[in-house]
Parts: sequence; structure tokens; C-alpha cells
Amino acid sequence: MSSHHFVKEQQEPAVFVLNTEGLSFDIVSPLLEWVPTVLVWQECLDQVLSWGIKVDVILAEEAFQRANLYLLEEQYPVKFLTAEKANFLKEGLHYLQATQHKGAHLVGFSHQNWEDLGPETEFLDLTILDGGWKYYPVKNGEFKKWFVASTIRILGTEGMPLELSNEEGKLLLPLAYLTQVEVPEGISEIKGNGIFWVGEEVNSES
Repeated sequence: MSSHHFVKEQQEPAVFVLNTEGLSFDIVSPLLEWVPTVLVWQECLDQVLSWGIKVDVILAEEAFQRANLYLLEEQYPVKFLTAEKANFLKEGLHYLQATQHKGAHLVGFSHQNWEDLGPETEFLDLTILDGGWKYYPVKNGEFKKWFVASTIRILGTEGMPLELSNEEGKLLLPLAYLTQVEVPEGISEIKGNGIFWVGEEVNSES
């Protein structure tokens, strides 16, 4: 992937790999199409490198950095960003803000922790890739998208009233912590009065 050495304009969402458990390269691969900046937590590094992905930033504890200095040459121009296990997500997001990135795909971030991203969604356009699901944040209370006939998920504050509209009509529902809804092929529109996340299944074939 020599193209990865071209100067990056920071316009493409970065790919931030937090956990690779249950993920295949086929699911991550589409995120790499436009050669984004790739950040990886130290515990995922071996798996990510085995996929042949060129890494730009390794978030790592100091002991890991000392033990793996060869990576700076082997994966040049990779760099280390010092972080502890308890704060590597925050350190990575702060790095992306400081380097003028507009957004990031959080690979292997648990959708159950979406509230932890609250403040960061003001500054970065974030998506979550968790297992076989991709979640988009809706910041302005309105979401409209064309779906194939499928099940979608809606994440948000429990009890938030939502309005779902599509060709089958209008559905009013209070949001459970995670609500699953069947949608027909076509455009579905969702309205709420606060931030919520919409998830759709991403298959490795796609």
C-alpha cells in the first residue's frame, strides 16, 4: 500500500482501531479506500498489520514503545502516541482534533458506550463500527437515509420520543436504550429531540 505515503489532506475520516475482536478485514477494508489516517491501539497492532494495513499512529504505553522501537523504522513514517489503556480513546480523539481531522471511524468501539463520545461529537464526525454494525450519530435531531429492507438500530437516551416515517407510514415510539426497527426498502426518516445514533448491518460481502 505504497499510496499510503502520499500527503494526507485530513479531509477523509480517520480510521481508529480500538479492538479487532470479531472483526474481519472485509468489514474494515471499505473504510481504507481513500487512504485515511490510521490510528491503532497497541493491543490491536499485530492483527491490523497482518491485514496489510499501513499504520500512521500507534497509541501505546511507554513500556510497549520501548519494547517495539523497531516499528518506527519497519513501519516508517509511523509514530507512537503515548497513552494508557484507560485513556487511549480520549488521547486518540484529541490527536485527531489537533491534526485538523474532520471525523473518524471508531473500529471496535462498543456501541454500549456511545455516551462516552458525547463531547467529542461536537468537534468530530464520528461513526462506530462494532461487530457487524455501523452506527451514525444524528446531532440535529433529524435523519434521512435510503435503506434496503432490513432491521436498523437506534441508540440514545432511554425514553426519548422518536418519530419514524417511511412508505409504511409514521411510527411514534419512546426510545429504549437500543431499539430495533424493521424498515422497508426506500427512504426512512427519523426525528428525535436530542442526539441519537442509527445503526445498520454491514456485511463482509458489501
